[in-house]
Amino acid sequence: MNNRELFFKHVAQTSSAPLALEIVKAEGMYLYDASGKKYLDLIGGISVCNIGHRHPKVMEAIKKQADEYLHVLVYGEFIQSPQVQYAKLLAENLPSTLNTVYFTNSGAEAVEGAMKLAKRVTQRTQIIAFKNSYHGSTQGALSIIGDEYWRNAFRPLLPDVLHLDYNSFAALDFITAKTACVIAEVVQAEKGVYASTLAWMIALRKKCDDTGTLLILDEIQTGFGRTGMLWGFQQFDIVPDILLLGKALGGGMPLGAFIADSKLMHQLTDNPVLGHITTFGGHPICCAAGIASMKALLEEGHIDHVKEKEKLFKQLLIHPKIKEVRTAGLLIAVEFDSFEINKKIIDSCISNIILTDWFLFAPQCMRIAPPLIISEEEIRKACEIILGAMNYS
Repeated sequence: MNNRELFFKHVAQTSSAPLALEIVKAEGMYLYDASGKKYLDLIGGISVCNIGHRHPKVMEAIKKQADEYLHVLVYGEFIQSPQVQYAKLLAENLPSTLNTVYFTNSGAEAVEGAMKLAKRVTQRTQIIAFKNSYHGSTQGALSIIGDEYWRNAFRPLLPDVLHLDYNSFAALDFITAKTACVIAEVVQAEKGVYASTLAWMIALRKKCDDTGTLLILDEIQTGFGRTGMLWGFQQFDIVPDILLLGKALGGGMPLGAFIADSKLMHQLTDNPVLGHITTFGGHPICCAAGIASMKALLEEGHIDHVKEKEKLFKQLLIHPKIKEVRTAGLLIAVEFDSFEINKKIIDSCISNIILTDWFLFAPQCMRIAPPLIISEEEIRKACEIILGAMNYS
């Protein structure tokens, strides 16, 4: 049996129609399949590969760490240089109250840890999230994602969870002294790229302050320059109590984190001891890759050009079939009348060596979230192919 047949026979399937491209190599902006086709990658592993695939500095860091040690003991017991140095680098590039990092295996696990921390700190149980938000597929994260279609099959889930309307000032009245935390995205990615308003995010921060509620901001998709700033929350001039990171955090390796002030985070160390624990979270190779990736992102100036690249996409993506183009830096949703139209266009693009996809809560929208290193020439080429696909769909 070939790899394709083995994939369908032995690998657990998450949908009835996976893309099923057999990728044999990735480099920079491009993926290469087993037949030799070269694809321009417009989704970057779903906002993971912000500095492209296999950046030389990331590969060098992985090889160097592999020569020293891999897993040695469960997280938090040994002093491991990659974890320490990455925590330091993150803290140096965050507000002073976000100074303590808990590394996890993934963004979903970061969500789980943050919810536990909020309950531990506040001694409250109620969690507030927002409709059409996505935070992961583990049981706790699934309890707070904002779409009943995805939750219903797995009930019962966590009790005492409220789902409110995003960007609604009236919804803020539901945040009370009984609320442990509010978890929000700065941009609702899976809804099809809907950003918070400045006034609402400031009001949300104030309401949490007034009620002693912890504000958790999920920047798993928007962190590391995706919106045109290192962190999406910077545009609101507020600071969350807990920040969630994942995806681009590991430079292509699996890594997540929740970050808070030490006076909050240290409450996980007793009553009970090991209040949150993980075997592989903060794996030394993942942290080494993450350090190299973040340093490259900062040193090579890719964030400085995100807004001009966003503008170019908006200028080029004009067509009668497009209802709207919504952007948050290089997180872009191109909306059509239906999923059926969108899927035909996506399939046509893939046939013409452009890799794109759709959004979980907005299947009628095409996802464009390329590595931030994408060039003007590559943007023009991609848009030409996308527009051409619309003419034949």
